[in-house]
Amino acid sequence: MYQSVPIYRHYYSIVLLIVAICGCRSDNSPDNSIESLTDWSVYLGDAASSQYSTLSQINRENVDQLALAWSYRTGDGDTTGRTQIQCNPIIVDSILYATSPGLKAIALNAVTGEEIWRFDPFPTEIVSEGPGISRGVVYWKGDDKHPSRIMFSAGSKLFALNSLTGHLIKSFGSDGSINLRDGLGRDVTGLSVSARTPGIIYQHLLIQGTSLSEGIRSAPGHIRAYDVRTGLIEWIFHTIPHPGEFGYETWPADAYQYVGGVNAWSGMSLDHRRGIVYVPTGSAAFDFWGGNRVGKNLFANSILALDVLTGERKWHYQVVRHDLWDRDLPAPPNLVTVEHDGQKIDAVAQVTKSGHVFLLDRDSGIPLFPIEERAFPASDLNGEITWPTQPIPLKPPPFARQRFGKEDITNISHESYQYVADRFGEIRSNGQFVPPSLDGTMIFPGFDGGAEWGGAGYDPTTGILYVNSNEMPWILTMIPLNADSVTTGKGLYQRYCAGCHGVELEGSTGDDLPPLIDIQYRMSRDEVAEKIASGVGFMPSFGFLKEQEVSAITNFLFGETEEYPSNSTENIDYQLSNDFAGSPYGHTGYNRFIDQNGYPAVKPPWGTLNAIDLNTGTIKWSVPIGEFSELTEKGIPQTGTENYGGPVITSGGLIFIAASKDERFRAFDKETGDVLWETQLPAGGYATPATYEVNGKQYVVIAAGGGKMGTKSRDYYMAYSLSQ
Repeated sequence: MYQSVPIYRHYYSIVLLIVAICGCRSDNSPDNSIESLTDWSVYLGDAASSQYSTLSQINRENVDQLALAWSYRTGDGDTTGRTQIQCNPIIVDSILYATSPGLKAIALNAVTGEEIWRFDPFPTEIVSEGPGISRGVVYWKGDDKHPSRIMFSAGSKLFALNSLTGHLIKSFGSDGSINLRDGLGRDVTGLSVSARTPGIIYQHLLIQGTSLSEGIRSAPGHIRAYDVRTGLIEWIFHTIPHPGEFGYETWPADAYQYVGGVNAWSGMSLDHRRGIVYVPTGSAAFDFWGGNRVGKNLFANSILALDVLTGERKWHYQVVRHDLWDRDLPAPPNLVTVEHDGQKIDAVAQVTKSGHVFLLDRDSGIPLFPIEERAFPASDLNGEITWPTQPIPLKPPPFARQRFGKEDITNISHESYQYVADRFGEIRSNGQFVPPSLDGTMIFPGFDGGAEWGGAGYDPTTGILYVNSNEMPWILTMIPLNADSVTTGKGLYQRYCAGCHGVELEGSTGDDLPPLIDIQYRMSRDEVAEKIASGVGFMPSFGFLKEQEVSAITNFLFGETEEYPSNSTENIDYQLSNDFAGSPYGHTGYNRFIDQNGYPAVKPPWGTLNAIDLNTGTIKWSVPIGEFSELTEKGIPQTGTENYGGPVITSGGLIFIAASKDERFRAFDKETGDVLWETQLPAGGYATPATYEVNGKQYVVIAAGGGKMGTKSRDYYMAYSLSQ
């Protein structure tokens, strides 16, 4: 079923085999000290997720001489805007490993960009399982009995590939792969379980999180450690505690049997010396109503410190209690060393969607700066019981605005102001943690941050954390669901589909969530039914729906009114009670709050890059990232843009980051925030770059896949080096 296509030349094969025999480099350093490394062999640079490199050949003085060294096209991008590349590639022993928009694994010559091998997990079918996103791969150096390998996820499968050939390692799992749905402790048939972000290696263990659907029905997000040699599960940590486990009392008694989510989708960090893996978790599902999960909901929205060999909890810190706002922890924590009161302290720095940094002692989880328990309003939705307080860090200050008031309405033109003001008065907008409502609630910073999955970069020589941030407001509007939501096609659509495709089938603004209006002219009934049942691209599987339910939704989309039989005995599973992870509410979608021309409704800046001193808890500087040239030409100061993908920091004094909607790749001065170099990419670089050195030459590489925020999709990897 699976295939790889080795296309390297004979001489290059010999070189690679010599490299493998010599064992030039391991995949992970033994501790988290500053080392001079030429590779970028771990997702986000190192096990500490520092996104930092000691390389300095490219520096402040010569960065303006950067030129394109090579480019590579994967050949499987969708030019209609339906694909992305979010991959942070890794580079080991002169080989670059990455993923394509079509979820293929690839190995390239890191000097020339020449393809060495390619592995296609779905050679005879389109990708139909799970979201069409991969942020990278994992490298394991091997041992005396096992060759080095690349661990790579596509759909619900985790594959083990020979790092030199791309061939499946048949002794791993079942003929080279395992199913991530297996071993979760309950039946998750038909539910979406994938791994967008690579796990992390410790000795022979791969610690792996998962990405899940966040709707009304979802699998649990338990964290598992696999033997990288065999694929067997070595330990599992229940993020939704089972009876007798710590945190069980923070949920209803049987919640572990039906609540989903609480998953580690954004990656993790590892302290080799301590033997501790630090895991950020997401919200419980359903995201926006939690009447069936009343309580604090440990270990949702938490930083977990786990013994890497056993999975035993060392400590945890929950940053949002009973989340109703989709405030997943969006990136791995940075493992940092800061100076407080004359002492050096190893710490964990966790950035959040709300624009905060939680700085915690690495051994105990105790905050290093004051955190205030602040009261927030109660919900007026039926059955909902909000947690009365939330923890708010007092230092460092937030790196994104916390409230969207009338005084913050956009000022780029009188027309834009008036358009936004007319809508603003209808929405609840009073800062963080205002509960979801039928009137519409402002989520600001929005569902994508603040910080997002690109993460933060950390300079261990200065204690400065660098993080890019979105300042895009979104509107969350809840809608009541009645008995029709489980008996008619329209009701089932509202329950399971409207959150992405809109109540009126209009899609979601500025996103990759297409409208379904006139779908009957673009697809057949069988094609629609197949995609509902199996998922496609970014759309997760709804395989848990019964055939009659899929038929009813399809009938609705095609303008017919056939009902799903409400007297069916099979329908008993859908009682809206604590026996099932149901909800009496749906929502109208993930809707950005924009003006009549598509610009954010709030005053600029709309995207920033920020330098935060973790020693003092102060913001050193903040600058816009990205611009709309048409606004600049009108005399409007640089606004910044919504942005996705993180920074890379170097000892050459630079911050490399793409991320912005204007599809440019930039180098900033890490001391001042000044732009020192920029170039136009063929598509948006919505990924974190990587930097590495081969034969004494430093390169910086970025995936240019586009596809977010309504921008075009492409399939490029672009590598740059000094022209002389």
